[in-house]
Formats: sequence, C-alpha cells, structure tokens
Amino acid sequence: MHIDIDKDVCIGAGQCALTAPDVFTQDDDGYSALLPGREDGSGSPLVREAARACPVSAITVSETVS
Repeated sequence: MHIDIDKDVCIGAGQCALTAPDVFTQDDDGYSALLPGREDGSGSPLVREAARACPVSAITVSETVS
C-alpha cells in the first residue's frame, strides 16, 4: 500500500490522525504526516477510512505493484 499526502491541499483538520492514529499524526505546523515506519500503512484497516475522512481529499491510498 502507498499513502500520499498532498501537503498543498491539507488544511490540518486532523481527521486522519483521529481515524487511524497508528499511521497518521500531525506535524509541528498541524498538517497531516505519516508516523515513522508507517509509510506503507502497516496493514492498518483504517487507512482507507482515514483518507475518506479527509475533508479536502488530501490523502491518496493506492496499492503498490510489485
């Protein structure tokens, strides 16, 4: 799984961090960030829900192709 956060779109609502706190956090400026070591979602079932919860659709989740 690949998670992309568009920092130009993110408004810092924090819905991702509330929905999937094991994958997302907020940086010092309040914008969405991935926790270290969680860049691939770490199998969290809530990653896609967190992307859907983003009010400005700043998070994109896609399957990695091997």
